[in-house]
Amino acid sequence: MASNVEHSPFFQQQKAKGAIVVKDPPKFDLESYISNYDGFTRLERLHHIGSSSTYLAVDTYHMAISEAKRGKKTKLYTTLAEELAQIAPGDPASLTDTAWVEKKNRDLKIEHDKLDHELRTYKNNLIKESIRMGNEDLGHFCFASGNYGDAYKAYQRMREHCTSNKHISDMTLRLVYVSIAQKQWLAVQSHLVKVDSSQQQKPEDKAKLDPIVSSCHGLAQMSAGNFREAATYFISTHPSYMQLEVVAGIAWQREVLTANDVAVYGGLCALASMDRSELQNQVLANTDFRNFLELEPHIRRAITLFCNSKYSACLEILEGYRTDYLLDVYLSRVLSAIYNKIRTKSIVQYFIPFSCVTLDEMAKKFQLTPEYGTIEDELEDMINSGVLDARIDLVDRLLISPPTNPRYEVLTEALTMAEEYDHTLRLRLTRLNMQHTGLEVRPEKSGGKEGILSGGEGGLGASLRGFSSRMGFS
Repeated sequence: MASNVEHSPFFQQQKAKGAIVVKDPPKFDLESYISNYDGFTRLERLHHIGSSSTYLAVDTYHMAISEAKRGKKTKLYTTLAEELAQIAPGDPASLTDTAWVEKKNRDLKIEHDKLDHELRTYKNNLIKESIRMGNEDLGHFCFASGNYGDAYKAYQRMREHCTSNKHISDMTLRLVYVSIAQKQWLAVQSHLVKVDSSQQQKPEDKAKLDPIVSSCHGLAQMSAGNFREAATYFISTHPSYMQLEVVAGIAWQREVLTANDVAVYGGLCALASMDRSELQNQVLANTDFRNFLELEPHIRRAITLFCNSKYSACLEILEGYRTDYLLDVYLSRVLSAIYNKIRTKSIVQYFIPFSCVTLDEMAKKFQLTPEYGTIEDELEDMINSGVLDARIDLVDRLLISPPTNPRYEVLTEALTMAEEYDHTLRLRLTRLNMQHTGLEVRPEKSGGKEGILSGGEGGLGASLRGFSSRMGFS
């Protein structure tokens, strides 16, 4: 069955488009995994897994179609049914329920017209709170229907009718939520800055908002490829995120990112962007982030192995979870870049203590996959890009560290320091002589001049002559 799925027209099209196609079974149980999510992300994750995994495709599409029919996203339901028809043509779930789609569309139109009519009535009555709530209800409806663009516009229209700081905060968080659903990461960051910059939050409200802001900032930075910034935000997320209540009508830890996601995303971004001392001090020794790492012990183990210079064991753990991460709707898009950075760092760190290493030993330590090609090609790319300072001897099959002259380096550094010291000393002597002569720069006057050079009792000419004689000028 898996073979038929892999060679189905749908997955052949996916491969032709360059989309992710995963053949191996993941380590997680699908039902247990998806039970951690609610809201739009649950259906989105199911769709991503079904369209990426040949092993889980049929089961995942069954779950996704059932989930879609319980909601209002008729377009997504139709898309899911059509894709399943290409994967398993004889499957009963692949037949589009046109009667349900037509009835649901009629009901949605009636509901939309009702909400639109109520909003126009509120605008005629000029009641700000009613207008705000009318836009909010319309935004909720559009979001549930999968019309994220109209939902964003409806939430934005709430701004001029907000009468309290809580209204503004809730509206901005809603805009963050819709922007995440649209994967508009610049908009996510922009709205998060507005949430974070609010100066009139109560302490209890700020305690709820800070974990949301830091975790969503991390997601946006990771999706944009800024792994160090993402790691910084993720590892600063407070453990209270795990028990976070519903904020602005959204259960963030179930509808956007779970605590397990924060641990995985934060750990991988830190491995890709931080050195060993930073990993030890900022990640493993971080009492707050340790609570997240306990949920994903293999991530903590990989970071510990990297800090202990056991790079091949670290990479082996990460490769074991590659399939799982490729099926993550956010991580899959940047996983290749993250893994490449971790592997490159590992090779560089491994080679530092040696003057030369055989290529066979390097290939043994860092297991190759089709993605990386041969060890010679990989090392050549690293050397050409300036990441690795070494040379390759293809005759003896050696990776050689370039020869260094420690004595020359020490002498060069000493001469540089002497020149800097001499320059600094001359500047200080010049300043002392100017002060002793009485030269000064007076502050700006109302007349518009920037400053007047004065020389005390003897006047400017006498001061300059005295300064010149002291400095040895004629």
